[in-house]
Amino acid sequence: MKSLFRLIFVCSLASAFQLPAAQAESSGKLVLGIVSISANEANNQRFIQAATKEAATRGWDVSVIDAAGSADQANAAIQDLVQRKAGGIIDMVFPVSSLGAALAATKRAQIPVATWGGGLGNGVVATNGSGGPMASPIVQMMLQDLGDKGAVLALTYHTGQVAREREQVLDEALKQAPDVKVTKNEVRIPGYFQDGAQYANAWLAAHPANSAPLAIWGSWDDPALGAISALRQQNRTDVKVYGENGNAQAIESIRKGFMTATAWQDSATEGVKLVDTLDAAIKAGASWEPKAVEVPAVVITKANVEEFVKAHPESIKK
Repeated sequence: MKSLFRLIFVCSLASAFQLPAAQAESSGKLVLGIVSISANEANNQRFIQAATKEAATRGWDVSVIDAAGSADQANAAIQDLVQRKAGGIIDMVFPVSSLGAALAATKRAQIPVATWGGGLGNGVVATNGSGGPMASPIVQMMLQDLGDKGAVLALTYHTGQVAREREQVLDEALKQAPDVKVTKNEVRIPGYFQDGAQYANAWLAAHPANSAPLAIWGSWDDPALGAISALRQQNRTDVKVYGENGNAQAIESIRKGFMTATAWQDSATEGVKLVDTLDAAIKAGASWEPKAVEVPAVVITKANVEEFVKAHPESIKK
């Protein structure tokens, strides 16, 4: 029964590819496989679009698979790309520790793998988009705004390496602020908007308006945006909201005064840089040394949002 289920699942993956296997193989082009944790999420979309465009400049075909938050689906998708003889693979956000079977297959086939937020190790040749460095300025700003006291609702997610790293940064910072009480709730993919709103509603009921300095922190923007919908429904203006990634809706929320701050992740540049680095690794072969090619984040607040949008008009295009 398990074998039958796996066969059905792998066959279903073919419809998620931008190119059918036969077409990709007959074209004679290198196939770059991109396996995303959530291909419809705004930040993932920016990365995929930029990486696809950059790959096209090299004459590569690109196959995108949405693993819908499932490490099992990501492992199956990567192994299917190995069977298709892909020339390179990018893992988006899934930690390398959750891709053991897939990475064993890529090693045997000598297919280079790069990760966006998934970290190095297990034969990965390059990474960027790491979560920890991006979270640090937002977490520090939040605690400073709270005066190192009060309460925080943290919307977390443990399947993605980026969200894990950001939560670790939060935990370390909170050790220096023992008077801040934290409630953690795990959101789902898909379902993060709804979960953010639901958890915020429950948390707000236990934290009346102006009872203490209050904040909501999302390990990325979307759960925090879900929480904002709950705040608006209850007309709560006493709670500060912080996100990560800087997607278009988050930037608009800062402009309107609903979100306090986010860290804009230049995922388009990260997509280009990771494709370029993967290309270099392919050409270098066995002489290649694994490396991180990080792109610094930009903190956006009400004070600088208009200047930021003027400098980066693409950031508010949905």
